[in-house]
Amino acid sequence: MIKVNKYLSVGETAEMLGVSVPTIRRWQKSGKIQESHRTLGNHRRFSINSIRVLLGINFERKIVGYARVSSHDQKADLNTQAELLMGYGCDEVITDLGSGMNCRKRGLIKLLKLIVSGKIEKLILTHHDRLLRFGHELVFNLCQWFGVDVEIIHAKEEESFELELTKDVITLMTVFSARLYGKRSHKNRKNLAT
Repeated sequence: MIKVNKYLSVGETAEMLGVSVPTIRRWQKSGKIQESHRTLGNHRRFSINSIRVLLGINFERKIVGYARVSSHDQKADLNTQAELLMGYGCDEVITDLGSGMNCRKRGLIKLLKLIVSGKIEKLILTHHDRLLRFGHELVFNLCQWFGVDVEIIHAKEEESFELELTKDVITLMTVFSARLYGKRSHKNRKNLAT
């Protein structure tokens, strides 16, 4: 399982609060904000929760699971993912049906809105690519900035750069081919109808 760190550096804390780094250090010395711990290099780290308290954000946060499949043929797999996520203690499971390359899926947009609004404590995925094929790192960074823990049930082991690149190229070719054949099929059906 992979977990995203929920502690921020002085610079990240300053950026989140919209103040300068010296201001954060001054607030920490005066007790306005508490550091969570110091790293081995003696660098301050602040928890997202302490920043929430400072901002006066206090509400119940929930554990959300996200499941996605690419096509209607995989509907049974979508149900299996959703059941597994509920078994992991999710309060809500958001499901999507669509390509991992599509960033406009309704469920994904709902998930992003929940993250940004601060209503999620933890995001649970079955696999990292269920979120997005490319760009899941951006969502993970967003989670870190808003204090959302990320847990991946079936985390993949580290792959070599070459293997990862090969998989990315195959994914791109598959998506391109599917779009091309889909467009061609739509055009043929349209011609037959006329």
